[in-house]
Amino acid sequence: MRKFGRGALAALALAGLLAGPLTGPAFANSGKEKDPSDVLGSWSFQTSPYRSGQCVMSGTMRLSPHPDEGLYECELTAVEMCSMWGRSVVRQSCEARRFGDQVSIRSTIEEMLESKAEGLLYVPDNFTLTIQSHERMFGALVSAVTAPVEFRRANDGIS
Repeated sequence: MRKFGRGALAALALAGLLAGPLTGPAFANSGKEKDPSDVLGSWSFQTSPYRSGQCVMSGTMRLSPHPDEGLYECELTAVEMCSMWGRSVVRQSCEARRFGDQVSIRSTIEEMLESKAEGLLYVPDNFTLTIQSHERMFGALVSAVTAPVEFRRANDGIS
């Protein structure tokens, strides 16, 4: 461990006090660093393989403001690819609830855009996530199966 004299500690403390006003609200958006708690916007996601490696899910999700603090309105489109029964594409509405760095997403199926084998039931896709940064959330798909999932901030292009 490195030791500093009183003079060095006083200089560090003074530098911290002087830097404080530069990092306040007036400069909040001036840097490239984003607020890690900001989860609004577009995300893409992908699970690890599940069902003995035969299925994987990917998709997109958009989180929008909700009048109640800690709640978000959301919509997601999930694409499930399974070697044994093909592809399903499902549009879902959802509600996201945030507790600190945890995000819980509960979905409702709105429309089957593309269906896998006939007779198979599709269950809404729910997620339990931990915010890692402004760009990444990691957690689990909790649905008919459970699988690790990673959400990455989608880069909305200019058209």
